[in-house]
Amino acid sequence: MENLEFKYAASKIKALVTDVDGVLTDGSLTFDENGAEYKTFNAKDGQGIVMLKNTGFITAIITARENGTVRHRFKNLGMTKLYEGCKNKIAALNDFMQEYNLKLEEIAYMGDDLPDICVLKKVGLPCCPNDAVKEVKTYAKFISSKNGGQGAIRELCDFILKSTGKYEEIVSSIINKE
Repeated sequence: MENLEFKYAASKIKALVTDVDGVLTDGSLTFDENGAEYKTFNAKDGQGIVMLKNTGFITAIITARENGTVRHRFKNLGMTKLYEGCKNKIAALNDFMQEYNLKLEEIAYMGDDLPDICVLKKVGLPCCPNDAVKEVKTYAKFISSKNGGQGAIRELCDFILKSTGKYEEIVSSIINKE
């Protein structure tokens, strides 16, 4: 049975913010001989983000790295805001909150490593994949049963949609398209 405290926190969420490496990907960094970086994303995670977006949630990425693959995935999913090259994730979070008139308790954030803890300590629903480092897990209210890049974001999206009462509506709209 899901913890009622987590479900209550999730019911107030209006925005999902996520890190990239180790959350939207499995954390692997692949480079070609010219230094071009490649990333692999999970289609189910993408569907979860699209379902959130299509039910009115704000979606964002805050990442310390800069990568054309991330920009492409961000645009492909129709996400709201991308912060890349962020050495100060709190500054990005504050900018995001101000721009979209959000309170901390209205934000879910998923991160997997030490640079994410500063954000996890502040948001209403701090989350991590199953394979996050143990220090991150101590701050997370929602720990996915899935690893980063392997459905962790989808599991969180479904949890938020169910907690806010929007899951059945969006699933029905998808499976009943003609």
